[in-house]
Amino acid sequence: MTLDKAPETGSSPDRGMATVDMVVLVARAIGWASLTVLIAFLFNDFLTYWRGWPGAVRLAGDASDLRAWFQAGLYGAAVLLALSYVSWRRQRSLDAERKLVFAINSFLIRAAFWAVLLIGIVDFGLAFLRGEGLLTWAVGDALAERLIRAEFRGAYIHMSLVAVSIPIAAFTRSIGISWLALLIVVAELLMVIFRFIFSYEQDYMADLVRFWYAALFMLGCAYTLREEGHVRIDVAYANFTTRGKSLVNVLGTLLLGVPFCWLILVLGMSGRTGIINSALLTYEIEGLGNGLYLFYLMTVFMGMFAISMLVEFVAFLFGAVADYQDHSDRRGHDGSHVQSSSGR
Repeated sequence: MTLDKAPETGSSPDRGMATVDMVVLVARAIGWASLTVLIAFLFNDFLTYWRGWPGAVRLAGDASDLRAWFQAGLYGAAVLLALSYVSWRRQRSLDAERKLVFAINSFLIRAAFWAVLLIGIVDFGLAFLRGEGLLTWAVGDALAERLIRAEFRGAYIHMSLVAVSIPIAAFTRSIGISWLALLIVVAELLMVIFRFIFSYEQDYMADLVRFWYAALFMLGCAYTLREEGHVRIDVAYANFTTRGKSLVNVLGTLLLGVPFCWLILVLGMSGRTGIINSALLTYEIEGLGNGLYLFYLMTVFMGMFAISMLVEFVAFLFGAVADYQDHSDRRGHDGSHVQSSSGR
């Protein structure tokens, strides 16, 4: 009697699907852990430098302070939260995750746009009133004296406008980058008209253009990455297949993009002398003339750039892995449509 060999072909697709699922789960875990750790990092920075907490890094120096243990535990809790979410929604596709992260980043960019718009207009109005000697007449002596102090204007006027911009961003859908570009053109045109026709020029006019221009570049980078509008220095990438391009994008995101964003955040927010922290803590302004009190916010744009780019890189990672695994419902990087698989 000859014993027939048991067929093995049935196990290969199962193993292949298991491998695909594991790659998807790992990519989702890395992406969401990056975002939750980012939140823990920013919250710890607030607790340490604005609320006077010891900071997680001081555990070795003073292990008896429970606040330091709490701050250190935030990072562990952030990772556990990301892993729990991925495990709980393990069947969720990478395309769905990519769209969710896009929506989160769009909200952040919209909120930043509205904050930049409102702060620029209000600070411009205050500078105009002060320059024309009308500030005291408009708001009274006591409030006028407070408004010329950077810490008062930053804490009570600018931060209030930031708070107002959040609900506005929740009810609007336009990201606002194109509108910001139009506002810059209009502001520059008006500045030229007033300078050469009416011979009227003040420091705050140029400051407003610089403020909006800096916001356009720093906040627009993440949106441009989403639309693949950045210039690629391409040697071989254009000739790669969709899977080859996706692999390059995954490696570039993990080895270059995400570490670069973290480098900006860590260096800029390391201690009270970090360039981002120091500007925020002192509400740093430029000069003593009749300019806008916005220099510290232009420094904070670097942090906003790093945060928005980091979030966008996570969405980029999800999309690249989905393309590589060949189950994305969007067009691949070479322009060919990639059909969605049954794994979605």
